[in-house]
Amino acid sequence: MWGAFSALPTTLYDYPDPMVYVVWSLTMLIPAWFSLRGKKFDRSRTAAGYGLAIGLTGAGGQLLLFKALTIGPAYVIFPIVALSPAITVLMAFGLLRERLGALSWAGVVLALAAIVLFSVSTDTSESNGWLYLLLAVLICVAWGVQAFFMRKAALAGVDDASTFGWMTISGLVLIPVALLMMGGLPLDFPWQAPALTAGTQVLNAVGALFLVMAMSRGKASIVAPVTNALAPVLTIVLSLAVFGARPSVFQVAGIVLALAGSTLMVYRAEKSGEAELVGAAR
Repeated sequence: MWGAFSALPTTLYDYPDPMVYVVWSLTMLIPAWFSLRGKKFDRSRTAAGYGLAIGLTGAGGQLLLFKALTIGPAYVIFPIVALSPAITVLMAFGLLRERLGALSWAGVVLALAAIVLFSVSTDTSESNGWLYLLLAVLICVAWGVQAFFMRKAALAGVDDASTFGWMTISGLVLIPVALLMMGGLPLDFPWQAPALTAGTQVLNAVGALFLVMAMSRGKASIVAPVTNALAPVLTIVLSLAVFGARPSVFQVAGIVLALAGSTLMVYRAEKSGEAELVGAAR
């Protein structure tokens, strides 16, 4: 839901997209308080290292995402972002020397085909077309790296509350970057702009906490495909239904291939991750 409506403050009130990031980072404090209440915050070097790596890649991706959503359609951006498991899979292959099964390679091939279709459907006469496509790919890379570190943090025994706490800190750390992008704090906007932003982004923050909790409590091979495939589907459906957009044939094909590739890759990768966790527990 938050993905479909994140661009509304900018569209309706010309609210700067970096301010959307600032409001999002502040809303992260709400679920962080609930998650850490009554629990010990892990300040160890291991937790801090993985937590900041997870948080900075996630927050950096968010900063780019809010810009992308102001210049490009959510129904194209989110399927590309959903291909982030390709980055995670390839990092595991290259850095951890993990063997990849047929499903993983099939997912990578579908991901590449989806990117080609989105590129073909992009209007090359407008610079914004290439810009939002490039930003979507960069977000995909950032969140793929984030997922890799999330997996490593789980194997290292870092609890989900501490991980989310470090994610919140990382989001706040990048606020000065957002302010520099705007040249200062804008004050000449109606109250509806930050209010609408806060209402939308609190869904984003709570969803992030639910994801971290679900990944630590449930089977990753079930949780990850649901969040990587079904979440973009909901965003796409809402975006198309509410804003009345009509994707091209190439875009529809790209959306289908992206979601299929994401599901195949993340299912295979998380099944492998579950095996690692069982081995570590033993």
